[in-house]
Amino acid sequence: MKTSTGEHDTEIDHETILENHKKIYESKLATGKSSEIDKKALVSLAMSEGLKMWEKKQSTSGDGNKDESKGSKEEVLSQACTMAMKLINTTGGIAGVSEILVMYPLDVVKTRFQLQVDSKVGGGERYTSVMDCLKKIVKTEGFSRLYRGILPPVFIEAPKRAIKFSANEKYSTIYKKLNGVDKVTQRVSIQAGISAGVTEALVIVPFELVKIRLQDNQNAGKYSGTIDAISKIIKQESVFALFNGLEATIWRHATWNGGYFGVIFGIKKRLPEAHNKQQQLRNNFIAGAVGGTVGTMLNTPFDVVKTRIQNDSGIIKKYNWAIPAIGTVAKEESVKALYKGFVPKVLRLGPGGGILLVVFDQVTTWMRKYML
Repeated sequence: MKTSTGEHDTEIDHETILENHKKIYESKLATGKSSEIDKKALVSLAMSEGLKMWEKKQSTSGDGNKDESKGSKEEVLSQACTMAMKLINTTGGIAGVSEILVMYPLDVVKTRFQLQVDSKVGGGERYTSVMDCLKKIVKTEGFSRLYRGILPPVFIEAPKRAIKFSANEKYSTIYKKLNGVDKVTQRVSIQAGISAGVTEALVIVPFELVKIRLQDNQNAGKYSGTIDAISKIIKQESVFALFNGLEATIWRHATWNGGYFGVIFGIKKRLPEAHNKQQQLRNNFIAGAVGGTVGTMLNTPFDVVKTRIQNDSGIIKKYNWAIPAIGTVAKEESVKALYKGFVPKVLRLGPGGGILLVVFDQVTTWMRKYML
């Protein structure tokens, strides 16, 4: 029998679901960077809960319901799966926003370093380390500047994760068929991850551009806030200017996803086998942290040039395309300059993943209790 998951039809093996849904649910990646295992786990959980609801209904309804039992079963399972989709998008969005609220100052620091072209940045300050940058921002600009530009990423976080989740699932299905395999392999995971990253990049570019403009202290007197920045960019540069840096953003997301998914399979295989939830979370966290670090090493040069491209509001632009811009930065400032902002990016990776995990688990538990 088939029932709808809200995205495509899936053959339901009820016994397997009842036996394995808890194990699958507990094995979701600790970093919160991979959507597929979370999605499958919650769908399986929803189907098992829906099946229990149907069985309870049958046991209390008495005889004479055989003609409508199949339809009732399909209806309950379909409703449960639809609820799971809403649960995934809601919890993923809440977890992502929570991570942004806590870790956003590191993103501001990263941007300041990436825009620091020579010995001086706006205001005459030079940042030498993460702590030095944080202290100088608070001292010379005020604590609130650590959160300037936070609205664009907060607004896009929930839809971004929803798009990323569904895109990764769709691309996994496509690449499994193209590669002639039934299960997700390392090759399929890399291909799906890169494609999902490209899709995600297409959506977030305007939000990233506005965020970058607001984070740069040289624009402090130019834009009073998010709405003011958007209106002035459109008025002074055109609506298409909101998509400056699209190509560099695609490179950034494609290289990160490719690097991340390219190593987590190998790392997990080399770690000791997990026999309980704590060990599973440990393995997933290690694999996710290593994969995230590799992804960050690969995509930081593209992130640096993306930041510079998006922050340039001039008519004649110094940076236009990612690859030539990387060459320009390396030639004028050194190869090391391509990794400006790397430390705050990595510092955000570990704690940010932990925050995602804690919030995701807590919200999921609450919503599952009252909604499934």
